[in-house]
Amino acid sequence: MTIKDISTLLNCSVLCCEERLGSDVHMACGSDMMSDVLAFVKDQAVLLTGLLNPQVVRTAEMMDIICIVFVRGKTPGQDVVELAREKGVVILSTKERMYEACGKLYESGLKGRKEP
Repeated sequence: MTIKDISTLLNCSVLCCEERLGSDVHMACGSDMMSDVLAFVKDQAVLLTGLLNPQVVRTAEMMDIICIVFVRGKTPGQDVVELAREKGVVILSTKERMYEACGKLYESGLKGRKEP
């Protein structure tokens, strides 16, 4: 699934890095706890969250997350958008709640990490 597919499926606004919408995403994670993201997320993932601070982008960079979707109609500040642009992380915003957004992605074939 591409980031553009995710954007269309969740009716997202694209806030930065539009040139990367064709990038493939291999898994998804929905969390407001960055410690869980650090523990369970691997590369080329999309993160769905309601947190709006720069730490979300820094966590994405560390874990090779290529896209962040802010849920519940939240829009990050310009500082977060600029940091994401600098790091090459696509930022999307959707009015969907996290539960529904994750469900739509799962039904469309995007899975989470499988435990060994």
